[in-house]
Amino acid sequence: MSETVDQHLPHAKSLRRGWTTGACATAATKSALTALLGSGFVDPVVITLPGGQQPAFALAHETAGEGFAEAGIIKDAGDDPDVTHGALVTVRVEQGPVGSGVQFRAGKGVGIVTKPGLPLAVGEPAINPAPRSMMTGVVDEVAAEFGVAADFAITISVRDGEQLAERTWNPRLGILGGLSILGTTGIVIPYSCAAWIHSIHRGIDVARAMGLNHVVGSTGDLSEKAAQAHLGLPIEAYLDMGDFAGGLLKYLKQHPVERLTIAGGFAKLVKLAQGSLDLHSARSSVELAGLAAMLAELGANAALLAKVPTANTANEVLGMANELGLANAVARAAKAKVEKTLGASGVAVSILVVDRAGAIVGEA
Repeated sequence: MSETVDQHLPHAKSLRRGWTTGACATAATKSALTALLGSGFVDPVVITLPGGQQPAFALAHETAGEGFAEAGIIKDAGDDPDVTHGALVTVRVEQGPVGSGVQFRAGKGVGIVTKPGLPLAVGEPAINPAPRSMMTGVVDEVAAEFGVAADFAITISVRDGEQLAERTWNPRLGILGGLSILGTTGIVIPYSCAAWIHSIHRGIDVARAMGLNHVVGSTGDLSEKAAQAHLGLPIEAYLDMGDFAGGLLKYLKQHPVERLTIAGGFAKLVKLAQGSLDLHSARSSVELAGLAAMLAELGANAALLAKVPTANTANEVLGMANELGLANAVARAAKAKVEKTLGASGVAVSILVVDRAGAIVGEA
């Protein structure tokens, strides 16, 4: 995928970028701290992102009281289908003890880390290192401007964060009670899918830290449920790979486990077997001629082979020909592709092919 957006998307070049929760929290921190130190809320508030960009954020909430100031910003994710788009990110800043430096706290709607393997210690607020660095930077900047020590407590809240978190990987990663405050660059690139791939990586990290030696990447909910029933592994072993086989495999190559199972729908695994590591329909497609060649090797008759090139979908071919062992053949070919991608990592690979009814119809 390009640095900007998936060019297969309609009007891709016109898609609007947005701002991460980390960028919103950083801007809110700057405005609230300025108010706490007596100069009122900055609105709009400008921050400098790691890449040098200087976006301005309008405040949606501001309040101050004895020893605290609080500012809130509505997250604008641009044209990305981000579950946190429109969420109110609020930061309360209070004076900390002398010599304490910047302290981070989880308010309502921000999660707490409860499992090892993440870039934060167990018990810490789920405020990732890059946003922490950005917020510490603006605290240092404002404190220096006012000639005071940078000793402040920052509490971040996200409106409806508990409910929004249920639509993310957080519960499975052991981040409980709300969302994570994320963002490496501060910018949300529409349809970059970076957050999804990041979550796959963190899922692998958590599984490894918990001592699990077998992980499962699934292309969707149906295939994951089939794998769960078949394998009976702990929930932390299951990774919602989606279309991002490459994102999973390239990370496992560098951070291996003993065993990997990939479970997926027939069409997705045909694409993997035929060499694609991005299984999205806009970026890869099933080659029916390749399926026909596979069926020929399985002994299909001429009448069946003649039907394959005009089939509407890969699943139609499966319905016509699985008695010949087509799903098993696809599983074997997908296994070979995965093993080649993993190289000398030592990961043992298995494949489960799942039909549209959720039944396992092929295995290698």
